[in-house]
Amino acid sequence: MREFDLRRDFDGLGGARMRRPTELVHIGRSRARIPDTAPGRMKYAVDAVLAVIALVVLSPMLLMVTVILLVTQGRPIFITHRRIGKNGVLFSCLKFRTMVSNAEEALAHHLTENPDVRAEWKATRKLKDDPRVTPFGRILRKNSIDEIPQLLNVIKGEMSLVGPRPIVPNEAELYGVHFSDYIRVRPGLTGLWQVSGRNDTSYSKRVELDVRYVSEQTLWGDVVIMAKTIPAVLSSRGSY
Repeated sequence: MREFDLRRDFDGLGGARMRRPTELVHIGRSRARIPDTAPGRMKYAVDAVLAVIALVVLSPMLLMVTVILLVTQGRPIFITHRRIGKNGVLFSCLKFRTMVSNAEEALAHHLTENPDVRAEWKATRKLKDDPRVTPFGRILRKNSIDEIPQLLNVIKGEMSLVGPRPIVPNEAELYGVHFSDYIRVRPGLTGLWQVSGRNDTSYSKRVELDVRYVSEQTLWGDVVIMAKTIPAVLSSRGSY
């Protein structure tokens, strides 16, 4: 087994024309199922055990974050987003709430008033100076703490510890012909994109990294990515 070379470019993928994937018509709303293949069951077993351990170890911090959010922002403490999982199944992705209550209206107004920001949003679906994010929410997002509740999604079999980051339905067309690669695996809490610069990279580069992970995934590769996630999170590179 070989370690991922995160600096190697994808030959021939970067110029692929993005077009609306026909697989979108197959997006479903049924519950995620535990993998029924031997490698899939092994990966899920490892994911579930590590996720339970992580929740126990991190429970004091999660309780503290919950109290601070309750005091500074009020309810709801958690939010769910509909994301695309394996085989195109939609699931509710759990996060700590880091945005204002009228987030969609705030984003629409900000994009209307700032054409240059619209270009940034169109290219990455992220904003470095996002008007929707609360002050404490910025701290949580910078250190990826807002995503820790997704360990519950891992335990439920909807996500994996390592894989492509879960996307919303309107991002599927950005994957173009590679959307079929994305839905071959469960989305992950971390992955190649997270340890390769995250939001400092282009969306097309994110797609390339996801395609590479799907084609080359191994248990050892997952271990390497998880190990690289720790310094990536501590450095907060590309996280906002």
